[in-house]
Amino acid sequence: MLWASKADIGDDHSAVPTPSANSADAGFARDMTVHHQQAVEMSYIVRDQTDNEEIRRLAYDIAQTQANQRGMLLGWLDLWGLPKSSPDGYMSWMKGGRHVGHEAKAGSLMPGMATNTELARLRGLKGNQAEVFYLQQMYDHHMSGVDMASACVKQCEVETEKKLADSMVQGQQSEMELMTDMLRKRGSEPR
Repeated sequence: MLWASKADIGDDHSAVPTPSANSADAGFARDMTVHHQQAVEMSYIVRDQTDNEEIRRLAYDIAQTQANQRGMLLGWLDLWGLPKSSPDGYMSWMKGGRHVGHEAKAGSLMPGMATNTELARLRGLKGNQAEVFYLQQMYDHHMSGVDMASACVKQCEVETEKKLADSMVQGQQSEMELMTDMLRKRGSEPR
């Protein structure tokens, strides 16, 4: 078990463990905050690039959900007194060292994340082209987010964080199904 310290909290003086800086709990919280921040950014970009209410509603839902989850994860890092970035780099907490089955493409921080060039491209597209590109990017983003959250469900030890990670898996898989349908309506598919 990777626990750094314990604090007595509550009337029963039960010990509440604090994850160590190199635990899966801390690593997931740090990495997912970065991953979620880009999903929020992409969602706000597409909101301004289309008038399609279905896309704007999905983008709004993703931005709000992931911003709220990001706040919880950052709050836990603060509560635990742990750094918000890892000196070991991204994904080092995952067993096997890296994202299973996925590698980060050149120019992105983590698997599934868009590069600066791709973000600039999204900003330059309008209407249906912006919608398709956003849906494809977000599908990839969610696929890697599901992998990361599934790893936390298996490796993390803080039960509340495991529950949040499991809800991320369920929610993002559902959104991936919706995005696949939305892409089909636009004559496209996930990449």
